[in-house]
Amino acid sequence: MSWDPFQRAVLAELGHVLYRPVPAIAQMADDALLARLARAASVELAELLQRHPEIVAAAAGLHGDARAKRALWP
Repeated sequence: MSWDPFQRAVLAELGHVLYRPVPAIAQMADDALLARLARAASVELAELLQRHPEIVAAAAGLHGDARAKRALWP
Protein backbone atom coordinates (compact mmCIF):
# COMPACT_ATOMS: atom_id res chain seq x y z
CA MET A 1 0.00 0.00 0.00
CA SER A 2 1.30 3.46 -0.76
CA TRP A 3 0.77 6.34 1.65
CA ASP A 4 0.68 10.00 0.78
CA PRO A 5 2.96 12.40 2.71
CA PHE A 6 0.20 13.48 5.11
CA GLN A 7 -0.69 9.89 5.95
CA ARG A 8 3.00 9.11 6.52
CA ALA A 9 3.32 12.05 8.91
CA VAL A 10 0.21 11.00 10.86
CA LEU A 11 1.37 7.39 11.11
CA ALA A 12 4.83 8.51 12.24
CA GLU A 13 3.29 10.68 14.96
CA LEU A 14 1.30 7.67 16.12
CA GLY A 15 4.56 5.74 16.45
CA HIS A 16 4.07 3.42 13.50
CA VAL A 17 7.06 2.39 11.41
CA LEU A 18 6.41 2.32 7.68
CA TYR A 19 8.39 -0.32 5.87
CA ARG A 20 9.29 -0.02 2.24
CA PRO A 21 8.16 -3.00 0.17
CA VAL A 22 10.96 -5.14 -1.17
CA PRO A 23 11.15 -4.61 -4.93
CA ALA A 24 10.06 -7.48 -7.14
CA ILE A 25 13.58 -7.65 -8.55
CA ALA A 26 14.78 -8.77 -5.12
CA GLN A 27 12.96 -12.04 -5.61
CA MET A 28 15.16 -12.75 -8.62
CA ALA A 29 18.32 -12.50 -6.49
CA ASP A 30 19.84 -15.69 -5.14
CA ASP A 31 18.91 -16.16 -1.47
CA ALA A 32 22.33 -17.57 -0.63
CA LEU A 33 24.02 -14.57 -2.25
CA LEU A 34 21.85 -12.16 -0.26
CA ALA A 35 22.61 -14.04 2.95
CA ARG A 36 26.35 -13.77 2.27
CA LEU A 37 26.04 -10.05 1.48
CA ALA A 38 24.16 -9.48 4.73
CA ARG A 39 26.76 -11.43 6.71
CA ALA A 40 29.58 -9.44 5.06
CA ALA A 41 27.82 -6.20 6.00
CA SER A 42 27.25 -7.49 9.58
CA VAL A 43 23.47 -7.05 9.35
CA GLU A 44 20.53 -9.42 9.45
CA LEU A 45 19.07 -10.45 6.10
CA ALA A 46 15.72 -8.84 6.92
CA GLU A 47 17.48 -5.55 7.68
CA LEU A 48 19.38 -5.74 4.40
CA LEU A 49 16.13 -6.26 2.48
CA GLN A 50 14.32 -3.42 4.24
CA ARG A 51 17.01 -0.77 4.55
CA HIS A 52 19.08 -1.38 1.43
CA PRO A 53 16.84 -2.26 -1.53
CA GLU A 54 19.48 -0.85 -3.89
CA ILE A 55 21.93 -3.57 -2.78
CA VAL A 56 19.28 -6.23 -3.30
CA ALA A 57 18.51 -4.88 -6.77
CA ALA A 58 22.21 -4.84 -7.67
CA ALA A 59 22.62 -8.40 -6.39
CA ALA A 60 19.84 -9.55 -8.71
CA GLY A 61 21.91 -8.26 -11.63
CA LEU A 62 24.86 -10.44 -10.61
CA HIS A 63 22.99 -13.67 -11.25
CA GLY A 64 24.87 -15.57 -13.91
CA ASP A 65 27.53 -12.86 -14.35
CA ALA A 66 30.75 -14.40 -13.03
CA ARG A 67 32.87 -11.47 -14.23
CA ALA A 68 30.81 -8.97 -12.20
CA LYS A 69 30.96 -11.22 -9.14
CA ARG A 70 34.76 -11.49 -9.37
CA ALA A 71 34.99 -7.70 -9.60
CA LEU A 72 33.54 -7.47 -6.09
CA TRP A 73 36.42 -9.38 -4.54
CA PRO A 74 39.86 -7.84 -5.11
